[in-house]
Amino acid sequence: MEFTQINSDGYGNPRTVIHYLEIADSYSEALKIAKTIGGRKFHNKQYGGGIVFQCWNTGDLELKIKAVKIN
Repeated sequence: MEFTQINSDGYGNPRTVIHYLEIADSYSEALKIAKTIGGRKFHNKQYGGGIVFQCWNTGDLELKIKAVKIN
């Protein structure tokens, strides 16, 4: 999976963006699945179709995504 580090949130927590196609075939379905593990819609023009996670460890995040994603 390809993760992109972005600026930290207002509290200093690191954030990571992943493209929705890493989770499901449609954006709405991927967002629905990602919300179960803390993902949110990424509102930014620099990365279309992104889902953002507060993430200290991308390895753990990848395992969580693989556990809930649609094959």
